[in-house]
Amino acid sequence: MSQAIEQPRFTCALGSYQSVVAIKKGVPILHSGPGCGGQVNRIIGQGEGYAGGSTAPCTNAEEQDVVFGGEKKLRSVIENAFKVIDGELFVVVTGCTAAITGDDVAAVTGEFQEEDKPIVYVEEGGFKSNNYAAHDRLLNAIIDQYVDKFHESDEKVEGLVNVFASIPYQDPYWNGNLEGIKKILTDIGLKVNILFGGESEGVSEWKTIPNAQFNIVIGPWVGLKAAKHLKVKYQQPFLQFPYLPIGAIETSRFLREVGEFAGLDKDKVEGYIEREEAKYYEHIEKMASFMLEFRYGIPRRVYSIADSSYSLGFSKFLLNELGIIPGTQFIVDDIPEKYQKYVLDQFENISELGNKREIEVVFDPDAGNSQKKLEEDAKNYEDKRILILGSAWDKNLASKLNADLLIVSPPVQYRLIMNCGYTGYEGGLRAIEDIYDRVLATYR
Repeated sequence: MSQAIEQPRFTCALGSYQSVVAIKKGVPILHSGPGCGGQVNRIIGQGEGYAGGSTAPCTNAEEQDVVFGGEKKLRSVIENAFKVIDGELFVVVTGCTAAITGDDVAAVTGEFQEEDKPIVYVEEGGFKSNNYAAHDRLLNAIIDQYVDKFHESDEKVEGLVNVFASIPYQDPYWNGNLEGIKKILTDIGLKVNILFGGESEGVSEWKTIPNAQFNIVIGPWVGLKAAKHLKVKYQQPFLQFPYLPIGAIETSRFLREVGEFAGLDKDKVEGYIEREEAKYYEHIEKMASFMLEFRYGIPRRVYSIADSSYSLGFSKFLLNELGIIPGTQFIVDDIPEKYQKYVLDQFENISELGNKREIEVVFDPDAGNSQKKLEEDAKNYEDKRILILGSAWDKNLASKLNADLLIVSPPVQYRLIMNCGYTGYEGGLRAIEDIYDRVLATYR
């Protein structure tokens, strides 16, 4: 039986079209109702990009298309999209209407693929899943229908890696996070296919996916299907790091694991880590007097209503580097049950001191429920200032609890995000600045 949820922090499967927008000159073609793309953009969109939002081609399916089918209209929209948009990769993404009527999207798209047009299709059906799961299907569709056809060589390039990390737009800081990940990997000597955003070479970079020596998945589940698929398709092993590496401790851990997996010169990797940690902790030392002076006025406990990668990454960072103790963690990305134990194991071993911490973790996509439970739990800590990692929907809750709010989940609404990111050494410092900026803003 279907169940309505309050305040979803993600979209239906059609939301994967935002990942297409994040590819340079990527053009999504929506085979859906006229309001579907706009609804997705209102929840997770942060501008229209090259061909997103209201500019994305759409069949605008109506009642007659439900009765007679929408294949003719889809064919017309694809033809005209090629005429008027200077795109390098076109991706047909279907909505609920096409899934219900059974339009043969593969056949229609196949007509253009036979002409060697740069086009692929992903049959989603918005009701089938959320955009987290759909993102993996999109990756595999592009790999199978475009990369496999147009890549120029199967030869492996030494030091080249493909990275599957933040989901564009679903992660509000995706562009900055991917830039941060690419920077630290490049700095230790790797060549990086980051695939999305400003640091990517666009479609030409996707064509080199088969040439990578291995793949890196950052997160507990998203990107894993694509990495497993590439292991079979192109014999590429993969390394999984279960959360976003934020700050010195986790970034250094991430780089050591990658360096060992890649067979890099250990002294070179350690040398880079030593230099970056020295710069990082120099800034932390400058902040020590502030921390001492405001020790009773800064957050002592952190709650999150966020996805699993953010919840884990920030919990580890805040506990081990700032001494902010994780309260209940409400994980709202509807993570499949088979991956939940993996997340729980990470929380169980969250402390750098080696001692087990009992952190309550609640897997529930209903953020409305999470808000109610968070408010109840926070009553036990009325004498302590708390930090909430959430979305714009949590602004009123934070105000009610006199808590500090850092938005890490859509909808964003109260913050403009351009290239801000929290990954790596620099990202950790940015996170500290953003958190305590909110603290100091409450002082009169």
